[in-house]
Amino acid sequence: MNEVNGILNLIKPVGWTSMDVVRKLKRLTRQKKVGHAGTLDPEATGILPICFGQATRVMEYLVDSPKSYEAVIKLGISTDSYDAVGAIVKSQDPSNITQADVENGLLKYVGAFDQVPPMYSALKKDGERLYNLARAGKEVVREPREVNIYNLEVLEYNLPEIRLLVECGRGMYVRSLAHDLGEDLGCGAHLKELKRVSSGPFNFSNAISVEEAEHACVNEAWQGFLFPVDFPLSKFKAAVVKDEKRQAVIMGQSVYLGFPSNLDSAQDMCRLYSEDGMFLALMGLGKTRGVWKANKVFNLNLNGRMQD
Repeated sequence: MNEVNGILNLIKPVGWTSMDVVRKLKRLTRQKKVGHAGTLDPEATGILPICFGQATRVMEYLVDSPKSYEAVIKLGISTDSYDAVGAIVKSQDPSNITQADVENGLLKYVGAFDQVPPMYSALKKDGERLYNLARAGKEVVREPREVNIYNLEVLEYNLPEIRLLVECGRGMYVRSLAHDLGEDLGCGAHLKELKRVSSGPFNFSNAISVEEAEHACVNEAWQGFLFPVDFPLSKFKAAVVKDEKRQAVIMGQSVYLGFPSNLDSAQDMCRLYSEDGMFLALMGLGKTRGVWKANKVFNLNLNGRMQD
């Protein structure tokens, strides 16, 4: 089967790992090169972009893109995994906690701050996954990492549960946010439910379920749901190269583009298209003024398939 290139915006169901979804789609589509753009915990649900073919080469930009979540945090109970599947390590009556207490407690987490990741995570310590160490009953010191939350909003307050909208950058653990908030409030807390509602340009308005994807694959219609490879790259401005320079770009050579009206010297990367609208490459600004070099070349045809 020919390699297909594009991105499927899938809704991950509860109970599946992100790799479960990838394996399912590989089997259904009979495609070899398939990956996901941003891990979701098994008990979380929501937006999980699945990349096929050449689109796997833009996953890093999706992983780095802003994400938003709806999170239900339960006050009064702390667990070892910071979520609802972990063992309870502390419980305390949270009835004295007001919505104002919660909103004031959240203020310190808006913006950039250092966060200690949970033991139950895929991060590594001395080459070992933290969740493997945690399952073996070992706890190790985790270095705090700078994360960024752009917006935190209380959507619903129904003690002992609060529902939040969390808009954040890469690497922010909502489970750690729930745990740390509970510690700050003095009553403990854990993440009860988590739904990713957007990942970069992908959200529920343009997503399909696993069941819908499976039905589309049976009917050989799944490619109609794919977004083009360049869809998540809109943060980079676009430029057009003349046909006589097109082959040089495809060969990975540097080309002089200057600074077209929509580019300037502060822009260090751009999307490059042929005169007939084909996406050719992500270009990086070279050392010589106005000269750009292909960082990633995408040898695609107009319908998103690899050219022969």
